Amino acid sequence: MSVEHAQEAESSGEEEAVTTLAASVRYYSVAPGVRLNVRSGPGTSYDVTRVLPEGAKVPIYCQTPGTTVSGYYGTSKIWDNISNGEFVSDAYINTGSDGYVADRCS
Repeated sequence: MSVEHAQEAESSGEEEAVTTLAASVRYYSVAPGVRLNVRSGPGTSYDVTRVLPEGAKVPIYCQTPGTTVSGYYGTSKIWDNISNGEFVSDAYINTGSDGYVADRCS
């Protein structure tokens, strides 16, 4: 949700909906001892935009299929959208599942 849209929602009396949306995002731990590459898209061919430090926790806004990666938590083709235009391989995120835990990215 854009800041502009959030402000419109607040001014139109939809504050509860905005709060509910923000509260539905869960944070997940990156695999222990891992400094994780954040990429501009759902695959290893995309540019690295930054590197998450050891012990980081990330929100998962949505998930999408991409390059298959073998990592700390197994092999997965799922990529987690952690910010606008930023993705990490789900193989390094402790979601407690080997499947999707969030909506598919549109």
